[in-house]
Amino acid sequence: MSKVAKATIGLMIVTMLSKCLGFGRELVLGAAYGATSYSDVYITAMNIPITLFSVIGTGLATTFIPLYYENRTLGGEEKGIKFINNTLNIVLVLGSLMAILGMIFTEPLVKLFAIGFEAEQFKMAVQFTRIMMFGGLFLAVTKIMSSYLQTKENFIIPGLVGVPYNIIIITSIILSVKTNIYVLAIGTLLAMGSQFLFQVPFAAKKGYKYKPILNLKDEYVKKMIWLVGPVFIGVFVNQMNAVVDRTLASTLAEGSISALNYANRLNGFVMGLFIATLGAVIYPMLSKLSSEKNDEKFTESVVSSVNSVVLLVVPISVGAMVLSTPIVKLLFERGAFDERATAMTSIALVFYSIGMVAFGLRDILGKVFYSLQDTKTPMINGAIAMSMNIVLNLMLVKFMGHAGLAFATSISALICTFLLFNSLKKRIGYFGQDKIIKSTIKSLIASIIMGIAALITNKLLSSLLGVGFMSNVISLFGAIIAGVVVYGLLVVILKVEEVKIITDLIRKRLKR
Repeated sequence: MSKVAKATIGLMIVTMLSKCLGFGRELVLGAAYGATSYSDVYITAMNIPITLFSVIGTGLATTFIPLYYENRTLGGEEKGIKFINNTLNIVLVLGSLMAILGMIFTEPLVKLFAIGFEAEQFKMAVQFTRIMMFGGLFLAVTKIMSSYLQTKENFIIPGLVGVPYNIIIITSIILSVKTNIYVLAIGTLLAMGSQFLFQVPFAAKKGYKYKPILNLKDEYVKKMIWLVGPVFIGVFVNQMNAVVDRTLASTLAEGSISALNYANRLNGFVMGLFIATLGAVIYPMLSKLSSEKNDEKFTESVVSSVNSVVLLVVPISVGAMVLSTPIVKLLFERGAFDERATAMTSIALVFYSIGMVAFGLRDILGKVFYSLQDTKTPMINGAIAMSMNIVLNLMLVKFMGHAGLAFATSISALICTFLLFNSLKKRIGYFGQDKIIKSTIKSLIASIIMGIAALITNKLLSSLLGVGFMSNVISLFGAIIAGVVVYGLLVVILKVEEVKIITDLIRKRLKR
């Protein structure tokens, strides 16, 4: 696990850079367009190709790693590269057909994703979507190239793809304000393409060489199709949750889509920094251990991964709930982003944060099942959770507005995570349940006390320093520091095992 910890920390550092830029992108978007119809249109239009193509990209990338290892074991690196090119070319052909169909049927797609859009808003969303449609194709092939680099133990480059992506979008937002709103859509299309092109030279250094191979009869392509079917459905289910949220939000007050998006981005920052990095490192390792039938180390890795998520995300979740308003106010409230937008975003953040740890655990547990070449279980559990999400959306949106949509998403994620744990127990028996429960209880106790300490600190400093930007900064960071110190001391006192792994790693680094 020491090797995993090192790789995870390295990837976490570069992901921090990428996520900070991504967050900067949201700040610039918020300052330029706030929570208005313009931002609603852009967010909706951008998410249409992302939703359509992430089903292909994520599905194939998920099954790609274990099948690539099989090809390389049987026929060496040459067979592995042949498998990559065949997969890549199949995606390019299918993706191009999807993009063409998407451009033909853009109007029905926009109506599906935003039933509340009318007149000029609908027309602009259609034009934005047509411009960005082919960008989704780049997102699909980016996933495959990232997976290849991860099999070569290169986690840094896939973690950095967000750097050119975010820089291009930030530039296009600024230019769109000064010139024309459609510059934003064109810039986003270029940004999507940059993620794939950024990785190609580094893949070439690792031995990748493109060849125009297209063989649908290849046995591993057939095996991938068999495995990827349930993954497609599982990814589609997750995307449909987001689609339902945005569709219902389009019927609410202006800015509801944007408020959910900004709150979700804050959540996504944590997910991308901690969960995605851990998942990217642990998945190839779990696939290898599974193929080697090394049950002891497999179980050990599952326990460490789950407990690491709990240890890191539970306190962040509690902190985001108790400090939601000062966080959103400090980060977003400027330019077109007013007090109304702050109130809408902060309440959405509170309810998204309830399910934050479930979002993380769901992703990690999904990787565990995929490493066992079991793609059906996450699909079935995800479908159940989606059904719950839709029912809860329809119930809660009547009483809570856009906050109800965020709350429904969190509840469905918690249900899905519980079902995945139960399925894992049936699949492999013991996976360290007692250790996970013990660590979770300790982390929860420490987080609640931490949350109280952070809230008291923030209110105390705010009352002493008064109103103003600097007083907000000092009050918020003072509360965060107090929370970190309290939580750190408590997990050490409570003897959470994963803390020892982290402290041992830091000691070794300092000795070097």
